[in-house]
Amino acid sequence: MLPFWISIGVLSLVQGSIVALPARQRVSPRIQARRSRWGAVVLPASLAIFVLVARGAERASAQGLTYLALVGVPVLAALSLAWLAHGARPGKALAVPGLFALAWVDRGGLAGQAAAVLLSALSCVALGWLLSAVTPARWLGLGIVAMALLDSALVISDLLQAPNNALNSAHPGAGLPELQSAVFGSAVMGYGDLFIAAVLGGLLAAHATRRRQLAGAALVAVLSVCFDLLLLVVNELPATVPVALALVTLSVRRSGSAGAGIAEDTATIGT
Repeated sequence: MLPFWISIGVLSLVQGSIVALPARQRVSPRIQARRSRWGAVVLPASLAIFVLVARGAERASAQGLTYLALVGVPVLAALSLAWLAHGARPGKALAVPGLFALAWVDRGGLAGQAAAVLLSALSCVALGWLLSAVTPARWLGLGIVAMALLDSALVISDLLQAPNNALNSAHPGAGLPELQSAVFGSAVMGYGDLFIAAVLGGLLAAHATRRRQLAGAALVAVLSVCFDLLLLVVNELPATVPVALALVTLSVRRSGSAGAGIAEDTATIGT
């Protein structure tokens, strides 16, 4: 088993890398016509609903989410590899069955865990692209910050620990891979922590340059690794916070250098 500091460091680097994955896509007029600020509610609402449902029936809810991820994650990962990620090609979707098989056969090994984490990360890319396509940029940025604030409040109040423990201990039958969270070595990162990184990546891909998207990915990785140092004194952290901090930092830097922040800059494009 890898030491915890290496395990969580790898997951933090994965979180940062996800920001760089979404590609700029042409959004159809039909989707553009359905753009709504309510898409921003998806981020904090997904966290709140998870806590409410999981606390009501922790084991049953965790098992249900496990099987939902088992079906949904490979499909979304295939979409990312075929169309939505940088360098995507339809033929690359054929890698998904291989990754799934590796995650299944070597579920307890590092190779199998890495394959499962990759599938989860790629599935988040598809979700992040979709949310960025249907939500105005300013509101999506506010949704990222709102999710991080809610996550922090839930962690501080210790309301997330029990649902997270139930979800992390849930196992699908037949030794199938666990795709409802990212497990590597001795560390675990929630699916929502990967999801919020993909949303930031989708926002930057749609409304900023590729250079800024890569800068955002690097910033999230650095902030996440630094944030991990707090685990020396606490047992649980809201890993959504580094993503929100990266968004705010990029906004402030943009405001200082060009007179407009990311939210201000992209709101004109996204509305």
